[in-house]
Amino acid sequence: MLCPRDAAIAVLGVMLLAPSPSSAAEKVGEAVLIKTEVSGASGPLAVDDPVHRDEQIRTSISGLGQFTFRDGTKLAVGAGSSVVIDKFVFDDSGAVKKLTINAAKGTFRWMSGNSNHSAYQIVTPAGTIGVRGTAFDFYVGSNGTTAVVLLNGAAQFCGAGGCRQLKAQCDCVVAKRNGEISDPRRVNRDILKTLGNQKALPFLSGDQSLSGRMAFAGGGDCGLSTAMRDRPNGISPRSAPANNPSPSTPDTPASPRAEAPAAPSAPATPSAPNVSNPPSAPDPGKPHEHDDGKHHGHHDHHGDHDDNDDHDDGDQNSDHDGNQGNHDGGGHHHR
Repeated sequence: MLCPRDAAIAVLGVMLLAPSPSSAAEKVGEAVLIKTEVSGASGPLAVDDPVHRDEQIRTSISGLGQFTFRDGTKLAVGAGSSVVIDKFVFDDSGAVKKLTINAAKGTFRWMSGNSNHSAYQIVTPAGTIGVRGTAFDFYVGSNGTTAVVLLNGAAQFCGAGGCRQLKAQCDCVVAKRNGEISDPRRVNRDILKTLGNQKALPFLSGDQSLSGRMAFAGGGDCGLSTAMRDRPNGISPRSAPANNPSPSTPDTPASPRAEAPAAPSAPATPSAPNVSNPPSAPDPGKPHEHDDGKHHGHHDHHGDHDDNDDHDDGDQNSDHDGNQGNHDGGGHHHR
């Protein structure tokens, strides 16, 4: 039978041998924004939940998480992503000696904190991102292809094919597992085609929205959100130009309307010989016939007047149609 003293010693020994929560899971930061579903080692995460060293963070296909580390570094994890806080060495001075994250796949935004830039390192399947007091977005595809877009400061990407420096705002490099790496150039929609994913950079294109300082990382949207509004998907922009000719197709018959006055003008040519026929008739020599002819001539003169009226109307209609044709043509030009 154990005396109370021996029992107390046994309990103390068990407590000393058991791993403490702080040593088993060192807190390196916390969640500040959670949308849809974001999971950690122990299950779904909520706002203010701690993030621990060596913890894998995963998001659903519509998930979004924003995290702040102890030195003020900020990391946004977009939809369908997976990342591990691989190394974290805090020196109790408000900075870290080492902060390494391993990004397996997905979309991310990084903003450096108070630590020296040499303390930060981001590992991807295609290479390593070196931070230079910076803000940038990066994407890791399922095949390991990686893209980095600089928003502020400077960054460096090094892989099997060498290193590339990103110095200008909105500079972008794309690297593959085999060592192939592009030269820095301004990001545009062609980068999304290269990556094979129109949502590869959701924080720039506007597919996902961040909060606080993360939403204003210094580079704006680099023109991608406007590009994506112009081309919401790969099909409708091509169909949009096809709709423009269709309104102009009804305008094409306007030229037949312009030709329509020419059709009435064609009979006007035979009418001219009809006017010349009365002089060719020598009948006015007989008195009675002369009176009839005079009467008929007067009637014919009235008929000629009608013809002239018709002719004037034709001219007026022709001018009117012609002017209207010109007006329609001008309207078409205005469109």
